Amino acid sequence: MIELKGIAWNHMRGFVSVVATAQRYEELNPEVRITWEKRSLQAFADASMEQLAADYDLIVMDHPHTALAAETGVLLPLDEYLPAAFLADQAAHSVGRSHASYSHLDHQWTLATDAAAPIATWRPDLMAERGFDLPQTWEDVMALAETGQVAVSLFPVDVLMHVYMFCDALGTPAFAESGQLAPENSIVTALEALRALGRLCGPASFERNPIRTAEHMTQTDEAAYCPFAYGYSNYSRPGYARKVLKAGGLVRYNGRQLRSTLGGAGLAVSSKTKHPDLGADYARFSALPETQKGIYFEAGGQPGHRSAWTDEAVNAACNDFFRDTLSTLDEAIVRPPYAGYVWFQDTASPVAHAAVRGDLDCAEAADQLNELCRQSRRTHEHETSKARKPRSV
Repeated sequence: MIELKGIAWNHMRGFVSVVATAQRYEELNPEVRITWEKRSLQAFADASMEQLAADYDLIVMDHPHTALAAETGVLLPLDEYLPAAFLADQAAHSVGRSHASYSHLDHQWTLATDAAAPIATWRPDLMAERGFDLPQTWEDVMALAETGQVAVSLFPVDVLMHVYMFCDALGTPAFAESGQLAPENSIVTALEALRALGRLCGPASFERNPIRTAEHMTQTDEAAYCPFAYGYSNYSRPGYARKVLKAGGLVRYNGRQLRSTLGGAGLAVSSKTKHPDLGADYARFSALPETQKGIYFEAGGQPGHRSAWTDEAVNAACNDFFRDTLSTLDEAIVRPPYAGYVWFQDTASPVAHAAVRGDLDCAEAADQLNELCRQSRRTHEHETSKARKPRSV
């Protein structure tokens, strides 16, 4: 019996979906056993890839870790194990730049089996009952927030992702210049906009991640609208939560359509696995379009293959979640692929969070964020030139 062990995160979207694909893969390959474990959403973002690769054969990961994982040699280069035609199909049917976000040093390290970005969600029943129009602009959002009917995820890392979004709308995209995150005045404007929203949404918004925000909106009747939080299609599926959320695109800010920051997750294989061919084949099986819009979605997953996002049956099962948010993901910002980025995100998130909470002056926070960006570049950008080459095992 061949055994593989994997690690995912503890939500139906991240865990039950991979358990379902593993069960089906075992049925097709009786000599194989795949066991999945789970960790919290924050641990999912914070965990050391090196340690995870030492402990597990299969890893559900997010794309900012790709460059560091590639350059330290902890992942299997999947292009050396999977057919070129399969990878070409994955690239051609990517949701936004999900597939490309897992490429680095001319290799594909992860398959984009899950796609997400901050989107707007709302309670259609409460919006109608309370006579609210769906916001179209940032001014509309703030006016609705004045009524106390808006929720938002301002958890530390989400705040930083939203800063990127506002900087982009201000015409100064994050990381456009290597010496800084963005011009100080743009960062200050972004932080001040988020601080103003947070004050209206209440102190709990600073502690809620996207899952807790969706739970708050569906388990209580305290908020009718959320302008941006990483989307979970589960909450748009009848029967999953107490109430159903409708999902859609973002509002305009500064005369521009807001573009949020790409998230999602992918399936990678540890370079230390004793069964690289089998691990890669299971990843392939999980990413196949028929799996993605079949058992993966049916088990609560949020597919990464575009065919699932446009599938009629899939959309019918979740209030058109995928169809109504696809353009938002296609337009989403991708975080920069350099080895020091994860360090920057980890150290910058609490700084941005403190400013939005009102515990740190926004100008001072902007200065710190730019300095942290410079540090991350100075410390790590030379590593690509001496990066460890992928190894076949």
